[in-house]
Amino acid sequence: MPNLRTSVTLFLLLATQISFWTPGLSYENFLTLSGYLAINFMSITMLLATRPAWLESPLGGLDSMYQLHKWTGILAVVFALSHWLIEMADDALEAMFGSDRSLKEADFSGLLDSLQDGAEDLGEPGLYLLLFLVVITLTRWVPYYYWRYLHRVMPVIYLVLAAHALLLAPLKWWHQPAGWLMALLIAGGAVASLQSLTGQIGSSRRYKGLVQAVRQTSTNITEVVCEMGKRWPSHQAGQFALVTFDRIEGAHPFSVSSADNDSGQIGFHIKALGDYTRKIPHKLQPGQHVTLEGPYGRFNPDSGRKNAQQIWVAGGIGITPFLAALENRLINSQQTHPAISLHYCTAGATGDPMVTRLRELTEQLPDILLHIYDSQVEQRLTVDQLQIHDRRVDVWFCGPQGLAKALRSGLKQQPISLRFHQESFEFR
Repeated sequence: MPNLRTSVTLFLLLATQISFWTPGLSYENFLTLSGYLAINFMSITMLLATRPAWLESPLGGLDSMYQLHKWTGILAVVFALSHWLIEMADDALEAMFGSDRSLKEADFSGLLDSLQDGAEDLGEPGLYLLLFLVVITLTRWVPYYYWRYLHRVMPVIYLVLAAHALLLAPLKWWHQPAGWLMALLIAGGAVASLQSLTGQIGSSRRYKGLVQAVRQTSTNITEVVCEMGKRWPSHQAGQFALVTFDRIEGAHPFSVSSADNDSGQIGFHIKALGDYTRKIPHKLQPGQHVTLEGPYGRFNPDSGRKNAQQIWVAGGIGITPFLAALENRLINSQQTHPAISLHYCTAGATGDPMVTRLRELTEQLPDILLHIYDSQVEQRLTVDQLQIHDRRVDVWFCGPQGLAKALRSGLKQQPISLRFHQESFEFR
């Protein structure tokens, strides 16, 4: 289910579109309203796919933008299916609600008539393809490597369905706000589709560099250091980049685990979570080319509320943004920082290189209180162990969803003003 921010945004998007609509009860009204909402949400989905930088702040980061992208896509399919079902039930709905001849599709002749017939014929197969792509995205039946190429068909499907909407819309729409809004969104969606088809999405934020070092720090974690020179813009602790080591494999999101120290070097700690990441320590070599896109994200652990208790919680590889935050504190030691309690959950603390690195950093930072929980010796983090002592609490979390849900549930029972900051890397 969408989180609160995404739910509110979806409601506002729907309410805005409905506010442009002229209400009525007829078969044609239901048909055109469902089609209007379907193509509008498809257009918004395409626009969000371009990763517009100006939307990161209001939406809370690229991860939230992609969550919204997912749910606008789901709504687009829901309204598109409704549109198809309403058309299939035309006789029954006309008998129940009557007909509104003013909302009939435009009657063209010549070339436009042929284009209209083609758009009408392509509407149904376009819907089937759209439904298929959304289903395999949500169910994850197809591995990411193959899904990435299948997903590239989406802009073509969108352009077909946009032509269907434009050519079959009632002529009276082009004199009404609803038609103007739809045309504006389709224009934006068409531009976004062309950007996607030509590989231009994110091109202004891509930077080329070289892999400087590859170190397998444990059986399932690889540290990769990239030399970007002066090309890479400054980044904040907690941000991530879309990293391309292999053009065929494409870009993957990895949190930056090093602070910005103006050296041109950027570090990542990559956990072997799938086929691709398991191959990295064996296939990646120093000197290879790398492309970074970003930086993205608004997960900044040092941007909590003043006079609020600050708690950082990391599980496994989720410690990476906090490593960058700790390094940033060392670099900017002259600045005043609030006290932090850092809770790190791991499976096997004695052999975990992250534990060693955390202790090295926190020994130099007296305002950081480090707590280690080792699941191999039955040490589990609970809400009680967070040692909440303030009415206002900011929790910065990066780790497994199960731990996040457990902590959220327990914290809701506390009489506190809580802000729970968490990024989601579910990009499909």
